[in-house]
Order: sequence, then structure tokens, then C-alpha cells
Amino acid sequence: MRQLKDSKPRPTLSTIAKMTGLSLSTVSLSLRGGENLKEETRLKVAAAAREVGYVPDRAGVRLRTGKTNVIALVLDSADESIDYARHMIQGIGSVLKGTPYHLSVIPEFDRQSSADTIRYLLKSRTADGIIITHTSPRDPRVQLLIDAGLPFVSHGRTEFFTPHAWYDFHGEKFVQEAIQRLANQGCKSVMLLAKNDCTTNYHNILRSFLQTANNLNLEIHTLPESTFEQSDNVSLRTFGIHLSTQTNRPDGIVCDSEMHAMTLASGLRENGVSVGKDIQIICKQTSDILPILFPEIDGIVEDVHAAGEELTRLLLRSINGESAETLQILAEPDHNKVNNE
Repeated sequence: MRQLKDSKPRPTLSTIAKMTGLSLSTVSLSLRGGENLKEETRLKVAAAAREVGYVPDRAGVRLRTGKTNVIALVLDSADESIDYARHMIQGIGSVLKGTPYHLSVIPEFDRQSSADTIRYLLKSRTADGIIITHTSPRDPRVQLLIDAGLPFVSHGRTEFFTPHAWYDFHGEKFVQEAIQRLANQGCKSVMLLAKNDCTTNYHNILRSFLQTANNLNLEIHTLPESTFEQSDNVSLRTFGIHLSTQTNRPDGIVCDSEMHAMTLASGLRENGVSVGKDIQIICKQTSDILPILFPEIDGIVEDVHAAGEELTRLLLRSINGESAETLQILAEPDHNKVNNE
């Protein structure tokens, strides 16, 4: 290919070797991770690469090694958590910084076709490892990846007998703590506001909700099946308005996301119900928006940025051949971050 007029020569490994006085093999090893090299050497090579704007020829790397140096994130776009995607991607990017890996984000708008996305990635071999989110108990994507032997990690647990790498928020503990807080505030009847999206997380928190509420002798209100029939925001606000008119309503509600909690609260306000006084709401919090707009709603924090970091570390360890049994993390609710600080 003819070089464009006035364009500078593409920086190569030789360019960095001349700048640093290191051998080509040392430079190449350092840019591939080089864990056996001295920290001083790796920093020196990384600084020189940044200075000249070195970018690996990924096509050449793939031809030489069979690797793509790409991590694929198959991201469910239907998540109701505020800022979930941004925090997740930032967390992944912070760990990949300084490594030879690049992130490819594949948004999923139809969960039913997600297995086809995995099949495409496996067939095209366009990634060295894959991160998937919103797993179900017998997730077909997990089965495909286990069968193919491609390194992957899931944000969420499954019920497969064969172990695989995963990172998950301890949803059961979140629900236990939420209901205990409501009981401590004098609530006698509770409801779980969570969308049945068939994920393992939904089943876990529902089971934990029923068990904990029964253990504390709290009355349980069942969420009407029609609550999520329309657009979530419309149907939830309508449900909040309807709930505000009921005399036999729960005095405590646990929400699986702050978006659900804020939408419900806006409907309750419509008829003068005071959240935090007439009814208590506590939710899983993933952003800083909740305490600004609805300080009366209590929140238990899930650190999605940290989740992105840990998912990436687990995947890199899997790519390096570490056993799946050692690549499983159940993260506790973050008590260092609270809603009303």
C-alpha cells in the first residue's frame, strides 16, 4: 500500500527499541505483558510507546500468534440500572490499560438472540475472551462457551455443574439487609419490586426475600404480574399511582434497581404519599443520582465499576490458563458508600 503524502512512518517495535536501548525481544515481551520483566523496564517501554503513538498491528499479531488481543463485552442493553454500562466499561478499561488487549463492546437489544452473538464470535474467532452479563440459571451462552473452550467470565452465577469463571453481586445479602432495615424502621408488611427477567439474580433475590420476610414475621405483598407489561417507566409509575390509593398497601418496598425505585416514588407522590414517612423504599444503588433526586429513598450500593475491574482480571487469568474453580467472586454490598452521606 502506498504511504500517504506527508504522513509520518508508522512507529514499530524497532522505533521503541532504539528509543529505550532495549532489544527487540525485550520490547515485544514487555508490550505483551512481560510479567517476568522488571517493573522499571515495563514502564520505560510503555512510556516510549505512548510517546511515539505505537499501535500494534493486530492483523500481524493474529497471523503470528493466533491471538486477536481483543476482549469482547456482550452487554445487555435492557438493564434498568442507571449508569450500568458506563461504569462497567470504565472498570474494564481501567484494567486493560497498559495491556495489549483492546475492548470490543457488543450491545444486545434482544436477549433471545444473544446465543447467536456468541456463535458468531466463536465462528469468527474475533476475541481471545468474552464477558457476558445477565446470566440465567441454564444460560445457553455459557454452554456454548464451555463446549468451545474459549475463555470467558459471566457477570452473574449459573447452575451449571461444570465450573466457569464468574463475578456476581451478592443479591441475597442485599435483600436480607434491605428487609432488616425496613423492619428496624417499624415496617410490618413488605413487597419486592423486581422484574422477572429470568436471570439467576432474580431467582436468588426472590427466594431470599420470601425467606427473610417470613423469618421476621412480616406480611408479604405480592407484586401484580401486569406491573411490567408496558414500558417499564410508564407501567411502574402507573402502579405507584394505584398503590397510593390503596389502604392495605405495604409500608416497606425493596426495589432491585434505583430506576424502579425512583419511578415508583414519582407515582406515589402523585396522590400525596410521602416516601420515607408513609412508606419506606430501599433499593440497590448503582449511581450517585439517587441521593440527589430522591434522598428519602434508602440505597445499598453495588459498585459496578469494581465489577468491571474484577470481571476483567478474572478473564485475563482465565486466558492465561488458570483453573475456573479459582475464578469465582461473590461481592458483598458496599458499606463504605451509603445513600445519605
